[in-house]
Amino acid sequence: MSLNITLIRGLPGSGKSTLAKTLPGVHLEADMFFVNQHGDYHFRPELIGQAHDWCQAQSEYWLSEGHNIVVSNTFVRQWEMAFYRKLARKYQAKLTIMVCREQYGNVHGVDDKTIAKMKKQWQEHPRVNSAK
Repeated sequence: MSLNITLIRGLPGSGKSTLAKTLPGVHLEADMFFVNQHGDYHFRPELIGQAHDWCQAQSEYWLSEGHNIVVSNTFVRQWEMAFYRKLARKYQAKLTIMVCREQYGNVHGVDDKTIAKMKKQWQEHPRVNSAK
């Protein structure tokens, strides 16, 4: 059985999470780290590194259990996807990278200045499937 890793990248409010929920596989994103047991979201910027570590650990766990994964994070810079490329090689999984470019307004309250900075830092990837 062949495993699949799908990475969905895009700026906040571009539809990444919405798209991820429609694809087969275990949906993971760093933002899930900030959701408590009652389903409330409490972002703490000082813990963003731990959130990404958690997302990566969960990704490897689900792959090791034989499940496909769908990871929706901003992935603004190419190096932010390096861990998942290594996972794809390790598990001989097919890696698909999709980009969301819509602007729906983000649900996590990321301010316009931060989004503009992210947009300026955006690095395209030559092999992507654009998701509207």
